Amino acid sequence: MGRDMNRRSARGNRVGLLAVGLLLMIVGLAALAAGRGVLGPDLAGEAIAGTRVRELLDQRWVPYAAVAVAFLSGFLALRWLLVQGMNDTVGRVVLDHGPGGRVEMSESVARGALEQEVAEYPGVRRARARLTESSEAPHLRLALLLEEDADVTRVWERVRSEALANLGEALDLERIPTVIRMSVAAPARVPRRGLV
Repeated sequence: MGRDMNRRSARGNRVGLLAVGLLLMIVGLAALAAGRGVLGPDLAGEAIAGTRVRELLDQRWVPYAAVAVAFLSGFLALRWLLVQGMNDTVGRVVLDHGPGGRVEMSESVARGALEQEVAEYPGVRRARARLTESSEAPHLRLALLLEEDADVTRVWERVRSEALANLGEALDLERIPTVIRMSVAAPARVPRRGLV
């Protein structure tokens, strides 16, 4: 379900950007054609807000159309912003399912156990995890904040061989696609001594 939502969101972004780009390109090409005289010499020599434009803007329906377009544009822009802020974390992870029902585990329980295990490794200051994509085939995003003197290779090996193996066993999954982001904590600042 999460993967489908992400795909729909990405597809919607592409279609929306394509539509806006095409509209702007058409308006730009029309303006260029009018300025070059392709649409007639009278239009090329006329001011942008010339007689024809003023006559068009004086029509009774123009303000209503402008308000409708503004509302529609605002609604679509707001919807797009809300979709961008959606979280792709799954709420529950399916452990087993069959004709009799499903066995599920809260994502926060699995995530919390993993974070606690990894945070106890030497050199790890903080661990943050998220299970994403799908409740039946979750992906893992793991962000680690390491101490300045941490053995990065050793931490990575332990996460891969121990923490991910334990998570896979708990969720009854042979494979969990994982992205691990490691950053090193900034060194402690030494306070400056004032001049005596």
